[in-house]
Amino acid sequence: MSVSRTAQLDSPATGMTVRGLLEQLVADSMITPQEAKRLFVTSRVKNQSGKNPLVVIAELKPEDGRNPGTTLQLENLLVWLAKRVGMPYERIDPLKIDVAKVTQLISYAYAARRNILPISVSSDTVVIALSDPHNFEWKDEISQLLRKQVLLVLANPLEIARYLDEFYNIARSIKRAARDGDDSGFQIIQNLEQLIELGRLGQLDAEDHHVIHIVDWLLQYAFEQRASDIHLEPRREQGEIRFRIDGILHPVYQVPPNVMNAIIGRIKILGRMDIAEKRRPLDGRLKTKSPDDSEIELRLSTVPTALGEKLVMRIFDPGVMRRGFTDLGLSDQELDLWQNLVQQPHGIILVTGPTGSGKTTTLYSTLKQLATPDINVCTIEDPIEMVEPSFNQIQAQPSIDLTFASGVRALLRQDPDIIMIGEIRDLQTADMAVQAALTGHLVFSTLHTNDAPSAVTRLLELGVPAYLINATVLGVVAQRLVRTLCPHCKTELPLEEVAWHMLVHPWDLPLPTRGYGPKGCLECRNTGYYGRIGLFEIVRLTPDLQQRVTPTSDLEAIREQALREGMQPLRISGARKIAAGVTTFSEVMRVIPKEKARD
Repeated sequence: MSVSRTAQLDSPATGMTVRGLLEQLVADSMITPQEAKRLFVTSRVKNQSGKNPLVVIAELKPEDGRNPGTTLQLENLLVWLAKRVGMPYERIDPLKIDVAKVTQLISYAYAARRNILPISVSSDTVVIALSDPHNFEWKDEISQLLRKQVLLVLANPLEIARYLDEFYNIARSIKRAARDGDDSGFQIIQNLEQLIELGRLGQLDAEDHHVIHIVDWLLQYAFEQRASDIHLEPRREQGEIRFRIDGILHPVYQVPPNVMNAIIGRIKILGRMDIAEKRRPLDGRLKTKSPDDSEIELRLSTVPTALGEKLVMRIFDPGVMRRGFTDLGLSDQELDLWQNLVQQPHGIILVTGPTGSGKTTTLYSTLKQLATPDINVCTIEDPIEMVEPSFNQIQAQPSIDLTFASGVRALLRQDPDIIMIGEIRDLQTADMAVQAALTGHLVFSTLHTNDAPSAVTRLLELGVPAYLINATVLGVVAQRLVRTLCPHCKTELPLEEVAWHMLVHPWDLPLPTRGYGPKGCLECRNTGYYGRIGLFEIVRLTPDLQQRVTPTSDLEAIREQALREGMQPLRISGARKIAAGVTTFSEVMRVIPKEKARD
């Protein structure tokens, strides 16, 4: 958008009014004259002076004159108005705003008085979001003050008001925390649920509790943005805060090193970690409530780096345990096979995949469904990912010789029906898992292997005898997570026939009639993807497959036998998701084992 085009806009001194907007909506057939009259009278009766006129109209739920029976939302009205006045409409994406930079451009008082918000700045331009496209007499003043070209965009008045307060408050807290130099003297709040509640009720004074305010904002911000992990990373000049959303890291904020140290110190206190210990890795956990009052678990992990202590918070939503298996991505065929495995009275079921592939979600969802009042479910984990009241969970602590192996040995005396072992890492743990299965228990655990057949050879490599594997292992599930196409903007594209046949060869899966690809919209931050879903590869150890499991087993021989018996590899699971319009070829190729793609 050129400045000259913006400058040509009609700019009456009175700005927007409800009456004027209603007249324009009628002129553009957006509403009927009768509806305009109703809206005007209602707005006068409710006396909503002081509100943005567009918000007033949207709250009265105007009927769409072009589509009777439907209501015009605020976003519809904003898009219409932006087009009418020839100004771009922008939905504010807080993750794409350099808060530290934009809040230094103009003062909060100036921005609040004019209902504007800087959202982007470069060497020669600054982009400012406004809520009234008819009033921008301040534009030349800001341009001269900043010596930059000013570009204007229309944005949601409610978002401008929200982020105006939020951005300037957090910038002020960080500035004051940096000035104070450390977090000494801050009030300690041991319960994070209290912290979130205080922040929501506005009872914290940012001037007195700067770091508390920063942590409060950081956590609520992460919950709102659907982050799975929060990274607090020390750097030489500015500490980096990043969120992982749908498997991809996004920069969020940069803070001075001393503020980063104070933030990490505050979170360590809340997680009941040793705040003085910065030389070795530490683990902790928190349980809190998100802004919508749902319970959230956070697992904390610190490591010492060359530039200071790094903290990662993994966010677990206990709601994942209430998901059905189809929500995880299991097809009907895979679901039948999985249900058959988990209903067995005893044996070992393994879930494999790299870190972040959804193994924990699959295991917890399964155990939650199996944990009925007549079933005793016990787990030994390191760390405990999510606290679930229907499980008996033990935290492994190698420092006091409470390892996976010794924990399972203790659990066998606790009359369990189902045992979940966080990970089989060594022969001792594998031996105890085998013993538990042989004594009549159903055992779940995880391994880090590329695919399902590799789990068998991994157990052999650890030293588990082949005959014990055949006697105890029921099946193996390998899984990955792929990003799903944004339902709001995915676009229909022709499928590349060559790429499709490369993916499904030698399986004779027909080429879909149509495919979909990412486009990008406001809902998905122009990535084209929104959320993730699982790809699964399930192997059941049948008698024929057990014959291939010998002390000198060859992985390829086991894999070929599994394929002959109907194993659907990860790439076929991915192909079915592509055919269903759920994800894309590039996403599937990104996550499946590379050697599988060259078969």
